[in-house]
Amino acid sequence: MAHGSIISSLVGAIALLLLPLPTWAQANDTAYCVVLGELVIRYAGSPGADGETRLSFAAIEAIDNCSKGNTAAGIKVLEQILRSNGFTLPKRTAPA
Repeated sequence: MAHGSIISSLVGAIALLLLPLPTWAQANDTAYCVVLGELVIRYAGSPGADGETRLSFAAIEAIDNCSKGNTAAGIKVLEQILRSNGFTLPKRTAPA
């Protein structure tokens, strides 16, 4: 399986695993965490030898934290990665 396919599968699995959270605040944090993870995957990886994007261990762990519901830890690291790469963070939406 290609590295890009693994990352795409990981992002899809994160989104599916995080849907049944009970509160709006958690759902908001989860959605924000997924968006940050997608941005890190797309823009903040380093090029690998096979032309695929390679993620740092910190990014992989942060995305994993998001998928396990530890959004506070995941968001903190993902925001840091994006900021250090010169990105402006996306707006967080308020719960409905």
